[in-house]
Amino acid sequence: MDIRALIMGLAFALMWSSAFTSARIIVADASPLFSLAVRFLISGLLGVWIARLMGQSWHLTRAQWRATIIFGICQNALYLGLNFYAMQTVQASVAAIIASTMPLLVALANWLILGQRLNLMGVLGLLAGLVGVALIMGARISAGVDLFGVMLCGIGAVALTLATLSVRNATTGGNFMMVVGLQMLVGSAILFLAAPLFEVIRVTPSWPLAAAFAYTTLIPGLAATYIWFRLLDRIGAVRAATFHFLNPVFGVGIAALLLGERLTLQDAIGVLVITAGILAVQLARQPKT
Repeated sequence: MDIRALIMGLAFALMWSSAFTSARIIVADASPLFSLAVRFLISGLLGVWIARLMGQSWHLTRAQWRATIIFGICQNALYLGLNFYAMQTVQASVAAIIASTMPLLVALANWLILGQRLNLMGVLGLLAGLVGVALIMGARISAGVDLFGVMLCGIGAVALTLATLSVRNATTGGNFMMVVGLQMLVGSAILFLAAPLFEVIRVTPSWPLAAAFAYTTLIPGLAATYIWFRLLDRIGAVRAATFHFLNPVFGVGIAALLLGERLTLQDAIGVLVITAGILAVQLARQPKT
């Protein structure tokens, strides 16, 4: 892995992890599904416009269109929609921890469904990840965490797993920024339909809302997704997914720093165990050279 890929991976992990904190700020002053739909509309249109300026075409391959639609539904509408909705009652750190289990779920799906072999290190990594989640969730449940919100985050993590399994087909054929823009527009369309059905649409203008919305739209939304697609193309899905092991640490740290969310010793131990488990799984899946 070269230095450029390393910098891209670190930047992606930091941007991606910060989205939970900015989302928590947004849902305090705006209905979650509607605000997310607007965000994806803006991000998607910007992405398509930038792609056209870069000379890219929306004439994608069949595999790219399929991956774009699946990614738009599973990551944008389901994963992010459910997380935004849940963060009305669930702390950003909890949502970040649950979402960080995605690499473990991808490895588990590859093992159980796709028949990809997983060595002893990988199996131990999966078990460590489960233990880490159990440590954190046990403490949070006893402290009175909203179980419905946790369930929504869990369903979202499964949807993100499906999106990740589908994205491998979107890296062939070029037009990366166009794929990024179009999959956001897919998510936006679905969320605009869902918003009036599941929430009372509200917007209370405030400077924190404006700043968090602008940041989430441009940085985790557009920039991080583009970097992720480029990273997939540069080093492949297995190596790129290794950077997800940083998400529990970054996500919890940013939430504690900016939102003042309390981090207990049990939380810290659980985050470290999950991080070690994700890293073990990803190292176990590295292709032999």
